[in-house]
Amino acid sequence: MADEEDETGFDEEVDDGSSGVDVGHGKRKRLFSKELRCMMYGFGDDQNPYTESVDILEDLVIEFITEMTHKAMAIGRQGRVQVEDIVFLIRKDPRKFARVKDLLTMNEELKRARKAFDEANYGS
Repeated sequence: MADEEDETGFDEEVDDGSSGVDVGHGKRKRLFSKELRCMMYGFGDDQNPYTESVDILEDLVIEFITEMTHKAMAIGRQGRVQVEDIVFLIRKDPRKFARVKDLLTMNEELKRARKAFDEANYGS
């Protein structure tokens, strides 16, 4: 009797499909599976992780991106996502904030390097 109660507790969390990820109509195209497999291997998983693990992780990534995009569209200029909106949303998460700051700094350095390279090759 007690075992029956424990087993039914898990059935209460049934996915109603409202997670924002479209899994309804057959097999949908996986956008990040190759990259996620490499990341999983880099973080200690098997070189060929289970497809189910990659699919679950990809669902989580897509859900996160979708939620962040919707939030960014709501706080900034309506209907547009800008870098400042994403930075504003993650400002309270120190790890994400530091990573975004590093990536933005690196992006600016790459832009300056490309510009200097183009001026050196084509400017004179």
